[in-house]
Amino acid sequence: MPITLLPFEHKEEAESSGRNPDEHDELYRSLPEAFQVACQENRHLWEYLCQLPLDVVAVPEYCTKLKRSHGDLKEHNLIYPVGGDIFVHIYAEPGGGRPHYIPIEPGLTQDLSTVLPMVEEIMSGKTSDLGEAESDEERAEALVGLVEKICIEGRNGASAASSNVRSAKGKKGKSKGNEDKVQVTPEQLKALKYVIVREKVGMGVIDPMLRDSYIEDLSCSGVGHLFVEHKVFKGIEAAVAFENHDDLDSFVLRLSESIGKPVTLRSPIVDATLPDGSRINIVFGREVSRRGSNFTIRKFGGTPLSILDLVDFGSLNYEMAAYLSLMIEEGMNMFIVGEAASGKTALLNAVTTFMPLKHKIVSIEDTPELQVPHANWIREVGKAPIPGEPKAQVDMFDLLKAALRQRPDVIIVGEIRGEEGAIAFGAMQTGHEVLSTFHASNVEKLIQRLTGYPINVPKTYMDNLNVVVCQNNVKLASGEAARRATSINEIVGYDSVANIFSYVEVFRWDAISDSFDFVGKRNSYLLEEKIAMMRGIPSNEKWQVYSVVERRARILEKLHKDKGVTDFYELLNVLAKAQQEGLF
Repeated sequence: MPITLLPFEHKEEAESSGRNPDEHDELYRSLPEAFQVACQENRHLWEYLCQLPLDVVAVPEYCTKLKRSHGDLKEHNLIYPVGGDIFVHIYAEPGGGRPHYIPIEPGLTQDLSTVLPMVEEIMSGKTSDLGEAESDEERAEALVGLVEKICIEGRNGASAASSNVRSAKGKKGKSKGNEDKVQVTPEQLKALKYVIVREKVGMGVIDPMLRDSYIEDLSCSGVGHLFVEHKVFKGIEAAVAFENHDDLDSFVLRLSESIGKPVTLRSPIVDATLPDGSRINIVFGREVSRRGSNFTIRKFGGTPLSILDLVDFGSLNYEMAAYLSLMIEEGMNMFIVGEAASGKTALLNAVTTFMPLKHKIVSIEDTPELQVPHANWIREVGKAPIPGEPKAQVDMFDLLKAALRQRPDVIIVGEIRGEEGAIAFGAMQTGHEVLSTFHASNVEKLIQRLTGYPINVPKTYMDNLNVVVCQNNVKLASGEAARRATSINEIVGYDSVANIFSYVEVFRWDAISDSFDFVGKRNSYLLEEKIAMMRGIPSNEKWQVYSVVERRARILEKLHKDKGVTDFYELLNVLAKAQQEGLF
């Protein structure tokens, strides 16, 4: 079983038990009102706070919502809510070092080592009481009801120590009861209901991290701690850890079975999608992974980041967003390129808010990640091959051919890797707007890969691709890692005689100042030769198209800074109304 390893020593049980969160407690009075309310409503949060060695850790800051600036703090010591009964403590030991991610759940401060096995044993003989629950919500409700039937609530249940927290030193309590009942304290009852639902319906100890909207990736590299990639605090170490290979293997086996793709020693690698849309990769056993079984989860993001969120993060600026809005609206074909985890899909999702709401959109993916807000959206997902049934496979190539028969206004390909690239360029030639992501570091590498094996796009087709956005992981002058749209480029054409491709760099990221330059101003091929004509601007006044970009940039900035609009769907509705009224 995985354990929680705290980066500090919890107080002895006697020092923290019996304290109620009320105005007569000095610690309670020192908390801000929002923190006091959270402690009143969540006794386990208060107990955790009481057990902190405050002379070492100090009272954490309570944040109902994290800001990007929290990641810039030199010392990290804060608590924020994840949802439900779960909170997270971000703590960095004095003197710097990697911050720790500590999930605060019901049960963290309770000793369940005696009562939990007793309750589970009784539950195993009462499976009929669970009925025929089909959904996770129904199963969770049935499990909670069964626990309430089994447990007798009183003040003489097991003592409130934390046996699964390595640094805790409280005594293990004993539960009294008969073969059908178990006596527990009110706090133990709440913890039992949470833990049993988490284990039977949820994803076990990783549940809090999957619920946390600030986490992008969760990884286990073998025996030892889990690690998370946090949107605010970047790469941090979780307090949850596996002590030995047997516990880790057991967890990985159960995890793979719960998603319907069990791993074995003969088939030790699994790629799958979790019910919430997150992607998971599992490698089982020490034969193929020397440090032991491992898994990586790339979380499904929930509500997508809007283009203004990305501006807020510094990934691009208002002018670049305005430029992209014109390109999307006028049907230009666009690829977003970069290395893995550089924010390509996030940017692709964000620019969909610029598409007219009346458009019919078809998206094609091998793993569902795209989130298109339009009602007329057909979402196609490839089907992996089934051993012994080769005809059961449906790949990206098949889906893209089918999409061409569905009369879409826009085709979005999650990622182009192989021969489907040639079909995508064929779709561009027939007038379909195509957006996609691609693994390449710059325009030259993109062209090399597209025109080479196995994609083999004819060089003369390359000018069907209009815009290439290079999205990369970079290191700022401060040493901090960040994601930036390092350039936006326009493909002009191919000279077959000289065998060269011509393209124009329109925007460029300046690494020294961490700013963006509109280097293509008054020199944009697409704006002057295509967009100006589409918008009815006379050829002798085509330079006026730049004022359209500037006006849109000012509108986006005003929506962001003055109106506080950042939400993906709110921005979509505001822009749709502005387009309808001719204001954007």
